[in-house]
Amino acid sequence: MATEQELSDFLKSVEKRAFKRSVYHVRNEESALDIVQDSMMKLAEHYGHKPASELPMLFQRILSNCTLDWFRRQKTRNALFSNMSDFESGGDDGEFDILETLNTENQSNFAENAESSTQRAQTLHEIEIEIQELPARQREAFLMRYWEELDVAETAAAMGCSEGSVKTHCSRAVQALSKALRAKGITL
Repeated sequence: MATEQELSDFLKSVEKRAFKRSVYHVRNEESALDIVQDSMMKLAEHYGHKPASELPMLFQRILSNCTLDWFRRQKTRNALFSNMSDFESGGDDGEFDILETLNTENQSNFAENAESSTQRAQTLHEIEIEIQELPARQREAFLMRYWEELDVAETAAAMGCSEGSVKTHCSRAVQALSKALRAKGITL
């Protein structure tokens, strides 16, 4: 059984990665924040009594389900309102800047020249664009495996599919990203 402190520590440890993952999925920071907060509340409310070792998998599953629920609500909303621009306020471009979220604590030990800094920023921006262009399931598998660093079995459990499907989605995502980045002259 997880203590209140263990639950709190776990939620603090996953909040930034969960937010970034959600932003990649829904492409809207406010919606991503709502999804992550909702996921955290559900974990605490319904599964806070579970052992601390089970929390990561439970949270990943809850986050995936909350993301799917968001897409379902969007689909319903878009079916009801053909032109959402009439109902939304302007001014928010909805763009996510990965450079603003990078942890720079460890980078204070070295100086980077302007050219390499600019090139790195452009490369990260191109990678971000290409990740967003992936189909939803490929993007989800890719982010869980390589961003969240879950193994194949954990990813399959969180996505509700077989391990073979996870491997297929990841392979296709890596191939698509590699091809798109090479076409832009980026080699990693």
